[in-house]
Amino acid sequence: MKLELVDWIIVGVSLFICFFPALLFGKRAGKNTSEFFASGRSVPWWLAGLSMVATTFSSDTPNLVTDIVRRNGVAGNWVWWAFVLTGVSTVFFYARLWRRSGVLTDLEFYEIRYSGKAAGFVRGFRAVYLGLFFNCMIMATVNLAACKIAGVLFGMDRWQTLLVVGVLNATFATHSGLWGVLVIDMIQFFIKMTAVFAAAYFAIHLPQVGGLSGMVEKVSALTGPGGVNYLNILPDFTNNWDLAVAVFIMPIAVQWWAVWYPGAEPGGGSYIAQRMLASKSEKDSLGAVLFFNVAHYVLRPWPWILVALCSLIIYPQLSDIQQAFPHLDPGLIGHDIAYPAMLKFLPVGFIGLMVGGLIAANSSTILTHLNWGASYLVHDFYRRFLSKDKDEKHYVAAGRVVTILLFLASSGMVYLLDTAKDAFDIILQVGAGTGLLYLVRWFWWRINASAEVTAMVSSFLISIALLVLRKAGIDVSTHIALLLTIAFTTVCWLVAVYFGPQTDRATLIAFYKKVRPFGPGWAGIRREAGVTEAEARATHENIPLALLGWAAGCATIWSSLFTVGNFLYGRTEYALALLAVFVVAATVLILVINKLWSAPSDRQASPSAKPVE
Repeated sequence: MKLELVDWIIVGVSLFICFFPALLFGKRAGKNTSEFFASGRSVPWWLAGLSMVATTFSSDTPNLVTDIVRRNGVAGNWVWWAFVLTGVSTVFFYARLWRRSGVLTDLEFYEIRYSGKAAGFVRGFRAVYLGLFFNCMIMATVNLAACKIAGVLFGMDRWQTLLVVGVLNATFATHSGLWGVLVIDMIQFFIKMTAVFAAAYFAIHLPQVGGLSGMVEKVSALTGPGGVNYLNILPDFTNNWDLAVAVFIMPIAVQWWAVWYPGAEPGGGSYIAQRMLASKSEKDSLGAVLFFNVAHYVLRPWPWILVALCSLIIYPQLSDIQQAFPHLDPGLIGHDIAYPAMLKFLPVGFIGLMVGGLIAANSSTILTHLNWGASYLVHDFYRRFLSKDKDEKHYVAAGRVVTILLFLASSGMVYLLDTAKDAFDIILQVGAGTGLLYLVRWFWWRINASAEVTAMVSSFLISIALLVLRKAGIDVSTHIALLLTIAFTTVCWLVAVYFGPQTDRATLIAFYKKVRPFGPGWAGIRREAGVTEAEARATHENIPLALLGWAAGCATIWSSLFTVGNFLYGRTEYALALLAVFVVAATVLILVINKLWSAPSDRQASPSAKPVE
């Protein structure tokens, strides 16, 4: 594809608008680690929420959704739509608890929740496990998508693409810290959304597609693998039970609470927790996560889905993509590359906007993961275990060095991956079985550090065992492998809960007084802390109200998501019925939020809480 002068001008303007403001935060970010990794705990809800949305919209996200749609139809997206349950539970049960904890990173949580050497071990182990291994895997998937896009648009090799995005992202991540990342995210969000809406508009109006009605008619005539109806929002439970189990039943029944996945962690975690901890109050923490979930699941999916459906008409087979781009590296060919292949039909000017938007999408995610990963490796590993007595500027400098090393490590992993969907499955598999533990640890005093270690190790070991079986020719389906991993891991950490070393009472009482977790799981500790039942009722959240908010939030998001889809399909009656559900659910949600925000328990955690050393 060839970009005209006007396209290059638009690309340049987009990058200038995105990145120039971040330069202004370099001095502030260099003051101390709180500013570099947590923006001084003064971020408003709307900025934190926009940053969460922008981070989860990476250059691989449209490719991943396209891959899913081309393999399993629109219903295949339930593998991530099911995480609505996870995200909204974080809003009503966990966001305020995270903010009250006053920690700098979510890993610091372990040493206020658990006691002894085991607590320090968990913190250090997860710092390396998540900050290095998982983090580099995620960045590798994002940069793999960038390589595929650059290969289609410009014929660039992988190393050339990695060099360009590396110089851009590593420079700004090391210079501006989290403040710069947040500001870049905010601006990039609007550029990215404009670009993807433009891509969907022009894809639908291609002569081969014939508008929305033409697309629906032509895609309806196509049959996917296993007889998949590409347009169905729900899977076919009668003729394709295996697919229905894999993409709907498993995600809804098990995956959302049992699997740790970055951006949709049970109970919150990673960069979601980072934004909650950086929020200036409990209200801002709750508002940020709620805004993120609405925008993440309602605003963004349909432009990607529409382009994916149009690609089935333009490129029904992968060989059609190879034929259209004969110079493209065959190793990059997969269903996920259909999205960038559709961009060749954009008119002059909009190609530049899309290129700028894709660079923004890549940067918003990579910048966040570089800052988040560096916070783990520097604050939770290097500072905690290797070098405790240096000044703040030393740790900021260490964070900048680690940022560069993380990008180099993740770039090497790009050469080990093939498609976005494959990487998604790997991350889900390795994190399976740990999610329930992360939900329960806030509400049951008995969860201990040994259970955390056991969950991580057992999940990883059985994932490796299943991978070895696949390599040996013993095929285990994805959902069966997920169930086996969850069952094995859960049994292992429950054994550790009852037979491993227990957290000392002083630590539990201090944690209770600081975070004020609610529910019967802390009844004994509450009594030891000297808190009466009357005081608990006066200062703790209303569990039935939180459950109502959770249900209303999920109903609001799903009903609005499918209202949009049915209007696009021309199914007006279904759309109007779902719109009515949305109005009722949204009304209940607003009432619950107002009630919670006015509750007496809503007090701001101290912004000066000292990090655990």
